[in-house]
Amino acid sequence: MLNFFPFLFVFFWSSAFVSGQIIVQSASPFASLSFRFFIVAFGFLIFAYFFKEKIFVNRSLIFQSAVTGIFFHGFYLGGVFFSYSIGLSATLSALIVGLQPVLTNILSGPILKEKVTNTQWLGILLGLIGTILVIGLDIGKSIPILGIIACIVALIGATTATIWQKKFTSELSLTVNNFYQAIAAAIFLFITSMFFENAYINFTTSFILSMSWQIIMVSFGAFTILMYLIKIGSASKTSNLFFLVPPTTAIMAWMVLGEDLLRNDLIGLFIAAVGVYIATRK
Repeated sequence: MLNFFPFLFVFFWSSAFVSGQIIVQSASPFASLSFRFFIVAFGFLIFAYFFKEKIFVNRSLIFQSAVTGIFFHGFYLGGVFFSYSIGLSATLSALIVGLQPVLTNILSGPILKEKVTNTQWLGILLGLIGTILVIGLDIGKSIPILGIIACIVALIGATTATIWQKKFTSELSLTVNNFYQAIAAAIFLFITSMFFENAYINFTTSFILSMSWQIIMVSFGAFTILMYLIKIGSASKTSNLFFLVPPTTAIMAWMVLGEDLLRNDLIGLFIAAVGVYIATRK
C-alpha cells in the first residue's frame, strides 16, 4: 500500500485542476479560495494543537510563512482559478504552472547559489517546446490571452513561494507553517475578492462536492502524503513525480470535463513532461 503513496499524491494534485474548474462554475474565484483556506487553516490549527506543536512562534517566522502563503495560495491558486473563470482549460493551466520546478531551477542559481547543469537546461528547453505545442496557433482565438497571463502570474507566484520557503521558513514544523500560510492566504484572497470581483458563492451540490474534495483530499490528503514521503526520505523522488501532473490532468479533464485531447496536445504534453523530468531529476 505504501508503494502507491507517490501515485496517490500525483492523482490528488492533478485532480485539483479539474475540481477547480467545477468550483468556478458556482463561485467567483477569489471568494471560493478564501472560503477554502479559512477552513484549511482551521484544520491545520486543530492538527497542530492535537499533536501539541508550538503554535505561537517568533513573529519573523510567522511573517515568513505568511509571505509564502500569499505567493503560493494567493497568487498561484488565485491566478489558476481566475484563468478558469475566463475560460482557460484545466490541461493548459496545469501545463503552464507545471513548469514551476523548471523556473525554480533557473532562479536557484543566483538566489540559492545552486548550480544549474547543462542537462537541466536541456530539460528547460524541452519543457518550453512542449508548452508551445500545446498552446498551438489558437492563442487569442480559442485560448484567452488573459488566462495565459494569469497562469504565468501563478507560475511566478509558486516559484517565488518555493524559493522563499527554502530560504527562510525551514525552522517551523510543516503543520504550523501551513497553518500560517493558509490563514494569510485566506485573508489576502478575501481582500482581493472584495476589491477585484463581484464576490459570490452558490452552494450547489457540485460546488460542495468539489470544494470538499479540494479541502480533504488535496489540502489535507496530498499534504499528509507529502509529509510521510519526506519523513521516510523520499522527498527528492516526490519532486520528480511532478512531471506526471500535466498529462494526468489532461486525461482527467478529458474524462470529467470533456476537454479535447488532440494529437498535438499529447505530443506537447509528453515532451514537456520529459523536459520537466530531465530538469528536476537528481
